[in-house]
Amino acid sequence: MDRLHARIGPRFRRSEPRLRVRQYLCGLVSGLGRKNGWTLAEQAGDVSPDGMQRLLRWADWDVDAVRDDVRDYVVEHLGDPSGVLIVDDTGFLKKGSRSAGVQRQYSGTAGRTENCQVGTFLAYRSAKGHALIDRQLYLPTSWTDDRDRYRAAGIPDEVEFATKVQMAREMLGRALDAGVPVGWVTMDEAYGQSKALRVWLEQRDVGYVVATGRNDDMITTSMGTARADQLIANLPAQAWCRLSAGAGAHGPREYWWARVPVRICWQPGRGHWLLARRSMTTGEIAYYVCYGPRRTRLVDLARIAGARWAIEECFQQAKNEAGLDEYQVRDWRAWYTHITLSMAAHAWLSVARSLTAEGDPVPATT
Repeated sequence: MDRLHARIGPRFRRSEPRLRVRQYLCGLVSGLGRKNGWTLAEQAGDVSPDGMQRLLRWADWDVDAVRDDVRDYVVEHLGDPSGVLIVDDTGFLKKGSRSAGVQRQYSGTAGRTENCQVGTFLAYRSAKGHALIDRQLYLPTSWTDDRDRYRAAGIPDEVEFATKVQMAREMLGRALDAGVPVGWVTMDEAYGQSKALRVWLEQRDVGYVVATGRNDDMITTSMGTARADQLIANLPAQAWCRLSAGAGAHGPREYWWARVPVRICWQPGRGHWLLARRSMTTGEIAYYVCYGPRRTRLVDLARIAGARWAIEECFQQAKNEAGLDEYQVRDWRAWYTHITLSMAAHAWLSVARSLTAEGDPVPATT
């Protein structure tokens, strides 16, 4: 924790918030049942949450620079040239209408439409572990069209409406521009069905395995077009292979997998495929559009598709162990400060797990 604190310390202009942020991080990784302003303050020996609230809302520190420090810390310990970047969003259930970006909208956390905030996140995964490295708060048009509401929540006037796909591209761009070692990108259908995002990744020459809809139109190798489900339905039975998408809570996550080449005029050394995953119990089929090195094997594509679940584990771990969803703040800046520090705490826990797996000494929290 001292090394992580030393890394982000220069982002704080004054000594008081510099000390306070260490107390905040230690509280987030402690065994507290709840990790909000009051409990974190009590853990630090304070009689009120005022100091913690000041850290989140008004203290002079560079939040985005700390975000970048967290990313670099993750890469330093977990980085690998075959690493995977993963995009997904998660909901934060809220009451009332004053929290920045809150409205009734679909929450994957709840599995239904709820009054919530939605954050879009970028995670990094390698064989050494996984952690969150970037975040964006989604602002619906009910907020971007109401500037008085904007200012009441402390949202800067220059912040415009952005779709979740646009946020994903911005976060991916930051990671790639920073030189994060990455071999692949994966994301679910909400992002993967964006052809513009797929083209952008190809222009950056970044391999991807992204989910798409069964009705997504594919350009075939014969210069025609066909729906994804039609192309897969035409495959012979021997095209399917039983493969594991990675380890799960109850053992290997095995499915039937198949792929078919798509697109024409492949770039030298690169290829395009439509990948299908069929459930061994229900027969339900999921579809993925893929781009990567021409010699990529079916088992490699299955592994990358399975890597997407790492971000779900990040959300679960960060919420259960690092207080990601336990903040008691409403304004724009405070959301970003808490989420960034929770990501830092979760990254520290992920690195500790990695060191334990390698047999290195486990760092203490104080």
